[in-house]
Amino acid sequence: MTKLKTYTSGLITLALLGSLSLQAQDTVHYTGTTLSNVDYHHGQLSPAIGVHNIQVFRANREHPELADGFSWTYNHAPMLAYWNNTFFLEYLSDPVGEHIPPSQTLLHTSKDGYNWSKPVILFPQYKIPDGWKKEGYPGVAKDLYATMHQRVGFYVSKKQRLLALAYYGIAMDAKDDPNDGKGIGRVVREIKKDGSFGQIYFLRYNSTWDPKKSQFPFYTKSKDKGFVQACNEILDNPLMMQQMVEEADRNDPLIPFKRPVKAFSYYHLPDGRVVGLWKHALTSVSDNGGKSWKYDPLRAPGFVNSNAKIWGQRMSDGRYATVYNPSEFRWPLAVSTSDNGLEYKDLLLVNGEISPMRYGGNYKSYGPQYIRGILEGNGTPPDRNMWLTYSMNKEDIWVAKVPVPVISKVSAPVNEVFNQMPAGNELNYWNIFSPLWASAKIEKAPDGSKALTLRDKDRYDYAKAERVIPAAKKVAVEFSIIPAQSDKGSLQIEFVDAKGIPASRLIFNAEGQFEAKVGYRNSGIMKYEAGKQYNIRIELDRDKRIYNVIVNGETRGAKLQFAPVAAFERVVFRTGDVRRFPNADTPTDQNYDLKDPGTPVSEAVYYIKSFKTSSY
Repeated sequence: MTKLKTYTSGLITLALLGSLSLQAQDTVHYTGTTLSNVDYHHGQLSPAIGVHNIQVFRANREHPELADGFSWTYNHAPMLAYWNNTFFLEYLSDPVGEHIPPSQTLLHTSKDGYNWSKPVILFPQYKIPDGWKKEGYPGVAKDLYATMHQRVGFYVSKKQRLLALAYYGIAMDAKDDPNDGKGIGRVVREIKKDGSFGQIYFLRYNSTWDPKKSQFPFYTKSKDKGFVQACNEILDNPLMMQQMVEEADRNDPLIPFKRPVKAFSYYHLPDGRVVGLWKHALTSVSDNGGKSWKYDPLRAPGFVNSNAKIWGQRMSDGRYATVYNPSEFRWPLAVSTSDNGLEYKDLLLVNGEISPMRYGGNYKSYGPQYIRGILEGNGTPPDRNMWLTYSMNKEDIWVAKVPVPVISKVSAPVNEVFNQMPAGNELNYWNIFSPLWASAKIEKAPDGSKALTLRDKDRYDYAKAERVIPAAKKVAVEFSIIPAQSDKGSLQIEFVDAKGIPASRLIFNAEGQFEAKVGYRNSGIMKYEAGKQYNIRIELDRDKRIYNVIVNGETRGAKLQFAPVAAFERVVFRTGDVRRFPNADTPTDQNYDLKDPGTPVSEAVYYIKSFKTSSY
């Protein structure tokens, strides 16, 4: 009998293990070996080549005229769509901090993803009637405004009408939860092809709200049958409704899966199944279009992700991507790719920068976060690349263009003269970080030729451009550069390995000196002049840990590399010092503002005309 029990127990164990193994194969999981190191903002991850990070909105409390007339410094939860040959970007905006009203939703548009319109108010502030009481929470509303909180922003109907969505919640104080199902309700309005907006309607009320007190009519009151039909499409779509679970009534019959797991995103597999993703890298699979899920969302094996959004999509090349913060913090921002939409094998950098948080505020978190792309059905940009949007520090709004296919290595030596390259293709293999006040883009140099131009008038941020090169232990790097000034600014050039560790650094400093970091101190190379072109050749030898500097054909001596590296794999141009704040031990909440963050400084400009690598 004992042997029979043991045998039966073994069969049960094997069956359970087999079931778990089959489930693992049917679940989003990560089998790669690359992990991020939170001690570095870039996580020591190699970049996805050619990613362009572009700042859309820079918050400014002191000088709102420099922020298109808006002075609010909490800007977060952006959403993206592409329709009518235009990018549409909406996000929440509050005066200072999260969940502290008033709130409004802003909208930007762009034809190319790089140049964005001024923001306009898409959904305005909403006054809650004095005397309103929130069910189950103390206090009475007095001069209180709604708090916006939405997980879904756009819907393109079957007849190609673009609807924008938002949610008005109620937060009685800074610690109350506006998405507890006891708010006002979800609103919707049409964005028309001429750029105008339709009337605002409520799409769905919370059951605790009194519709008679609403400022806007219910959508069925619209005389536009096409608009009503488009709204009904949303309500009939389980995958659209699932994104609303946190704000909806907890027993809303239109929400298929009522467990309030957060920030749902999804994509379809070729066989029609739907992969669902939630915060904390929770995942499940649906066989019926999101009406039900095969298993309760579980943490995707191998994925590292905390309480920040994760985005998933099928890319234009048929492969799949998840984009998220692969740590318990909201940095770095990374992409992982998959051939089949379930097994993810790599982890590459999208944005490894953390701009200084200029304005403290309630629940503001450091880092590039709350990532979202273009939802299935909401358009495909003509370049077929993956476009993303995120907030930086819950303060500024950014977009990222990730080239498809996603690659991380190059094999051919680089030989780029920007003026000789086709317009629009000059930076295809360059990774750029381009704030509004510290841009990195192609412009005309003083002599009229095209150049990779780095500008910087931001006292707290910088422009950055980096080029992946073929991995080498010995390499010569050549570039032509014109510093437009010699009495301000800083341009730092680094030669780094696959993990972003610099072996050496050259600096055009604010005192007219071209110098090199050789350890604790910097070593002078030569004086430089404003407006003069310098043709620089650097010969790097990893084993000797020595590099030679040649400027305009003249040898300027050998320098010692200040750190050992495995190989040289990238060259970085940056208009500021390396940043190491915040780190994993930095207090969670910043309750202070930086000094004078809304006033630009005198601009420094650097023109890079060419870039070349070779063996020697």
